[in-house]
Amino acid sequence: MSLKRRSRPNLNRLRTETTNPASTDLDQKSAIEIATIINTEDAKVAGAVKRGLPQIARAIDLIASSLRQGGRLIYVGSGTSGRLGALDASEIPPTFDTDPRAVQYIIAGGPAALAASTEASEDSRELGRSEMAKKKPTRKDVVVGLAASGRTPFTIAAVEYARSRGSKTVAVACNPNSPLGRAAHISIVADVGPEVLTGSTRMKAGTAQKMILNMLTTGAMTRLGYVYGNLMVHVDLKNKKLSERGIGILERATGTDRETAKRALQQSGNSVSVALVMLETSLGRASASKALRDAAGNVRQAIRKSRSRSS
Repeated sequence: MSLKRRSRPNLNRLRTETTNPASTDLDQKSAIEIATIINTEDAKVAGAVKRGLPQIARAIDLIASSLRQGGRLIYVGSGTSGRLGALDASEIPPTFDTDPRAVQYIIAGGPAALAASTEASEDSRELGRSEMAKKKPTRKDVVVGLAASGRTPFTIAAVEYARSRGSKTVAVACNPNSPLGRAAHISIVADVGPEVLTGSTRMKAGTAQKMILNMLTTGAMTRLGYVYGNLMVHVDLKNKKLSERGIGILERATGTDRETAKRALQQSGNSVSVALVMLETSLGRASASKALRDAAGNVRQAIRKSRSRSS
């Protein structure tokens, strides 16, 4: 049997498509009963994700290693899964001040699918291959395929193509033993069971995927040293709220007062990471910036090496 055929099993056999007995007669429930049923089911999601932590940890290290070598993280998916990948990719530059090219996404149907339904495109293996081919994946890259069902032809074909070009590949699915999982080097499974609204994988399955993507990128960026303690020291300060956050980060990280933190931020060129190195080492802006470049953005490493040189 071909992979194409195996990737399209009877949907009724998938756990994400079966009927949930907890939500029987949902249309006859009161608002508080509906909310309670959904909340009770949502409480199961974290446990399902927890069972995949060993695979998630492997993927975190894979992604960190790739980004450290100048590679990329590329998400690929369709429908809700594709939109979640796009969301995570779009939030990494402002959170960690990274090059927008470092974390990218592919969604079946293109950017138009972010705001409108183009789910028919998910059935095309040819489109999946061609969209991934446009990214020119290499052995430096990590490609993460997202599909609640684990059987989406577009996503499977894209992952297979990336793997054939030497990229490391990760599958994120909500059904065990999926074709997508078999296509990837690492298979992350969040078996959340049937949805409250039968087959609506924007619910528990979507929540599980969002939780996993949070772990993958936050974990990788933390491993790269773009986090200091648990502080966003590479946050991009593009508005008044974020500028205030930057001052608060410097106060917490160094124990300094607000005025000193504010002054350091101004002297640094409005860079939290540069200001933090300046405050912790007494270096000027140029030297602190160089220390960060030499440490590939790893703030703690830049501080440690600067201190050791001056001692």
